[in-house]
Amino acid sequence: MNTAVYPERRAAPPRRRGLLAPLRDRANRWFLNRVPASDTVQLTHRNVYILPTRAGWMLALTLVVLLVASINYQLNLGYLLTFLLAGCAVVGMHVCHGNLRGLSLHLDPPEPVHAGQAVRIDLRLTNTRRTARHGIGLAVRPAHGYPPALAWVDVPAQGEAALQVTWGAPGRGRHALPALIAQTLFPLGTFRVWTVWRTASTVLVYPTPEDTPPPLPVGEAQAGESGPLRTQAVGEFEGVRAYRRGDPMKAVVWKKAAQAFASGRDELVSRDASVAQRQTLWLDHAACGHTGLEARLSRLTAWVLVADRLDLVYGLRLPGREIVPDQGPVHKARCLEALALC
Repeated sequence: MNTAVYPERRAAPPRRRGLLAPLRDRANRWFLNRVPASDTVQLTHRNVYILPTRAGWMLALTLVVLLVASINYQLNLGYLLTFLLAGCAVVGMHVCHGNLRGLSLHLDPPEPVHAGQAVRIDLRLTNTRRTARHGIGLAVRPAHGYPPALAWVDVPAQGEAALQVTWGAPGRGRHALPALIAQTLFPLGTFRVWTVWRTASTVLVYPTPEDTPPPLPVGEAQAGESGPLRTQAVGEFEGVRAYRRGDPMKAVVWKKAAQAFASGRDELVSRDASVAQRQTLWLDHAACGHTGLEARLSRLTAWVLVADRLDLVYGLRLPGREIVPDQGPVHKARCLEALALC
């Protein structure tokens, strides 16, 4: 698989919106709604479009001037040059259209991100013909007709090429991916061939974690346990024991290990799960210490990440929903999804 990617072209400054901008936006929405949503698309003559570029229009104007001058002065070499350039332009038009037609595009569902992070969209381009395709550019379809920032790639003959584009999600929640645009100017740059690709995948955006969250809240005693419970600070545990062979590395109390190494001892200690299970850590939306919804979700997100990093058993309480205590990556993903959709 070819993964070589050309440097991303710097986007041109946005154009000033004119009086016809609302009408153009309505036409773009109508056109986009007619495009079927799919994560895999096969480019054919039905969904590939072609128009001359500015260089193409300038070439057409030049050919008209050459033809008029040749007719006026009866220049045989002028006729030859005019029709030679016109033939090259026609051949370039067919080559440009064929460079994109027949290509297969596939999108892999994006991984969840936190609000403020860029969503990475992984794309695969498959070429089944025996000749390579050069200068294929893809980008997120910009709003209001602004010029896109394209990333370029060559697709080898009977091979694949991988490409990545990024998109800034508007905020937490589940969002549909924006439409993508694929285009090529190869070989002469006088014609622009493009297609609009409306994807079907969605991306989950988690809340932004708080930068400096307070210590984890006080655990609640389980049934049959009594006695006072103290607050769990980040990096502290309810009980430790001597390290045993086979203990996971995440269970080692590295703070105490560093102190032992500093004093010349090589003793390791691990978190005692039997002691830790005497209480249950609940991350409660109503008792996290903030008044605003987004601030509470941000703190709860940070606590979920801390509890997962310390391999603690924790539960999550949200308005109208309660996730029972558990641990592991699946439980973390379930909690973060609940926070994103709260």
